[in-house]
Amino acid sequence: MTISIPSITLSNIGPLLTLTVAGLLLLLMDALTPKGKKGYFPYLSLIALVIAAVQTTMLWNRSGTDFARMIYVDNFAFFFYLIFLLATALTILISIKYLEDYHRNLEEYYTLLIFATIGMMLMAAGGHLILIFLGLEILSIAIYILAGLFREDIKSNEAALKYLILGAFSSAFLLFGMAMLYGATGSLFLDDLAQAIKAGVGTNPLLLFGMGLLIVGFGFKVSSVPFHMWTPDVYEGAPTSVTAFMSVGTKAAAFAAFVRIFFLVFPEIKMEWNMLLWGLAVATMTLGNVVAIAQTNIKRMLAYSSIAHAGYLLVALVAANQLGAISFLYYLVAYTLMNIGAFAIVILVARKKDNYINIYDYCGLGFQYPALAAAMSVFMFALAGIPPTAGFVGKFYVFSAAVEAGYIWLAIIGVMNSLVSVFYYLRITVLMYMRPAEAELGPVTMTPAISSAVLLTAAGVLAIGVFPGPIYELALNSVKIFVGL
Repeated sequence: MTISIPSITLSNIGPLLTLTVAGLLLLLMDALTPKGKKGYFPYLSLIALVIAAVQTTMLWNRSGTDFARMIYVDNFAFFFYLIFLLATALTILISIKYLEDYHRNLEEYYTLLIFATIGMMLMAAGGHLILIFLGLEILSIAIYILAGLFREDIKSNEAALKYLILGAFSSAFLLFGMAMLYGATGSLFLDDLAQAIKAGVGTNPLLLFGMGLLIVGFGFKVSSVPFHMWTPDVYEGAPTSVTAFMSVGTKAAAFAAFVRIFFLVFPEIKMEWNMLLWGLAVATMTLGNVVAIAQTNIKRMLAYSSIAHAGYLLVALVAANQLGAISFLYYLVAYTLMNIGAFAIVILVARKKDNYINIYDYCGLGFQYPALAAAMSVFMFALAGIPPTAGFVGKFYVFSAAVEAGYIWLAIIGVMNSLVSVFYYLRITVLMYMRPAEAELGPVTMTPAISSAVLLTAAGVLAIGVFPGPIYELALNSVKIFVGL
């Protein structure tokens, strides 16, 4: 019996190896370093992320698979690598002050962020359904722990428990769906699944049932209606820096796997899932925006905002054309910058124990702290889709893709939802500049780390809004792997 050993190129997974080594080293150093002398951990984590980002850029334009077709080596995966690394780096920058305000020395926090990033990267690059599921579980376990990081906080405990229970449900749906696909085609490799569907198994009820279960499982992860019920409570109860990471990282990773599977495996039966996503997009946009109007807790407002933005991203998937895929990637970059930036301001205003998280705590902020209010205004304008921000360009691309694909009514519903969102986003700006402060906020400490995060995100939102070309070109090069777009 001959055993065939596949050829392996370790440089193809260089970013994953770097983060794995960094995570393990941080764990070892945490055990060996005395308490009170671990303040350099976040900076070591940032160095590892920068090295991984450099490795990713060096891999750009490689194509193919590796590790016996288990991992895709392509620009689509690399684009998401950069989004994940950016989101994690920004989260670390806003976390340093947040943990200091809570007087916590939680060095495992940074290790968990690193391992969560590894899980996200596996989801984006997975060429086998089991590897995608493995990446999902690595990500989910880290987030479960991070959500319940403050063990004595009842809300944090509640957030972790709700996310754990509903996360287990979503994982079960995904596994059942994968099992159905295996039963219908006899393989779990994405390439093999695509070939089997082209060969004529696309009408197999087992395959269609499995595809539906995948939509349910990923629907939980991206917070689409009606699988969104965990989002507001978990976002409110989790530590704010963790909420920022979840709102961007988890959503982007789930969408990365979703797009690769559906655009690569199921294009032959697009009409079977397209109209279902049409309904999910409309319901998700509408519920997220309408319910956000009634929220006075800013973390819950941003939670429902996150649900609405998942709806906009689903619009791009419904379009299922080249512009739709490009707009999807561009929108994720814009969303990463504007959402983490908004949560950075929430951390600065809320201070210790999240004392100021009501939207009316922002009254008069424009007079007490003009720089903070200006940055928050930029993020609110971007989330609302007001030019010249990246949020406007992202929505323009998304709705243009829907029109190009013939989904005129979907684009109209999306624009109407964007108009609804303007109310609750601009309400924050109105409170900051047109309402007197109800109470003195007191001093706000701006550390170099969180100041850098706010500056980078605000500048990024404006820069890629005014000059969207470079991100557009990168996105175009990333979606060329999907034949037929």
